[in-house]
Amino acid sequence: MSQSISEHLFEYCLRLGDTSLVLGHRLSEWCGHGPLLEEDIALTNIALDHIGQATSLLHYAGQLEQKGRDEDNLAYFREVGEFRNALLSEQPNGDFACTMLRQFFIDAFNFHLYNLLKESQDATLSAIAIKSHKEITYHLRHSSEWVVRLGQGTEESKRRLESAFAELWMYTGELFEMTETDENLIQAGIAFSLNEVQTKWRQSVEDTFKRAGLALPNYQDWMASGSRKGIHTEYLGYLLAEMQVLARANPDAKW
Repeated sequence: MSQSISEHLFEYCLRLGDTSLVLGHRLSEWCGHGPLLEEDIALTNIALDHIGQATSLLHYAGQLEQKGRDEDNLAYFREVGEFRNALLSEQPNGDFACTMLRQFFIDAFNFHLYNLLKESQDATLSAIAIKSHKEITYHLRHSSEWVVRLGQGTEESKRRLESAFAELWMYTGELFEMTETDENLIQAGIAFSLNEVQTKWRQSVEDTFKRAGLALPNYQDWMASGSRKGIHTEYLGYLLAEMQVLARANPDAKW
């Protein structure tokens, strides 16, 4: 039996909300460990922005699902296979260059996607996109400037950035995979083609890499995939175990 638009939109909101939730948690791991105080505060604020976006998207997902689950239930009481976050978002922080490049890839994607979603025919998704895009604009400016700074810095900073690229590039292709969910929501005027997003994303990445003195390959090596079906890397299970432990240990607690 084919899925309804509400079911497809539920899946779509999980995809966006889970990516923000997982990335926000990853960034929170830098709290107290940033390379300088100002950056420690910046990363924490960006993490909070992502958690805020996740809250809005998962809250809406719960309303669409109509099974009595709110954003907290969806965040803390689902198993690994139920999460739809992009594989890129769950990758370990690594060093600062790795964190910044991961952030830049996702920021550039979010910037162009959410800019389109502002025009979504779904009023709630559009409102979330309008608010989120203001935050994402800052995120992209911040991460892109760091990519340039690291690329144009010392031999060591450039080496670390290149090493991060070698680790993370294989997870970028999945950002643009489209499924039946995308096709149905595009037809309904709710979502937009990820092919269009990919073209703009690649231009943003090429422009920033040129400023950083790096070259973007003209080929697409083998790309990791699976999150659309709940298949993830080994890292997500450990991340969720840490993120969910308090809520699961006290499931009836009132805060």
